[in-house]
Amino acid sequence: VSNAGVGMAGPLECQSLAAMQSLMDTNFFGLVRLVKEVLPDMKRRRGGHIVVISSIMGLQGIVFNDIYSASKFAVEGFCESLVVQALRFNVAISLVEPGPVMTEFETKLYEEAERADYSRTDPETAEIFTKLYLRNSKDVFTSLGQTPEDIAEHTLRVIEAARPPFRHQTNVAYTPMAALKHADPSGALITDALYKLVFKYDTVLRFGLR
Repeated sequence: VSNAGVGMAGPLECQSLAAMQSLMDTNFFGLVRLVKEVLPDMKRRRGGHIVVISSIMGLQGIVFNDIYSASKFAVEGFCESLVVQALRFNVAISLVEPGPVMTEFETKLYEEAERADYSRTDPETAEIFTKLYLRNSKDVFTSLGQTPEDIAEHTLRVIEAARPPFRHQTNVAYTPMAALKHADPSGALITDALYKLVFKYDTVLRFGLR
């Protein structure tokens, strides 16, 4: 089970390249290093199961989570490319895709975001992030967030499945978002929907979540 991860949220201009590279080294290359270690023996034994804790943000990018989402997209693409070869050797690969999870990981991330310096971006972007995004995110976590124990139960079900699924989403609230993306290959449908939720109907969104 690969579960290492670090987060990053905020305006792109305010993130250093060193921090971005460090995040990718943990979230993506950490997984790659693990798979390189365990896969050869699994192939020799013609049996095994690699379970990767991914994220709903590996399927759909979320505003102000550019780099974190990119790392999870990399995880998804890596596993999607590898799974066909792995199946030839009777090795299963499963991606567990949670939405928001109520842990100290998220609490620390948002505390850091509230204290951060946003002088490297324009005032409008800084205000959108601090006044709109952070406020909406807290409502999302409060209303839709799962417990670590809940994610562990989902992961156990994936591990114990007779035919392990390649993808397993833990939060049904995010199914419509994933469906919108697949319904329109141009990307216009999901982009328009998310834009309106963030910038046009954010009050309705927060009220609905509460």
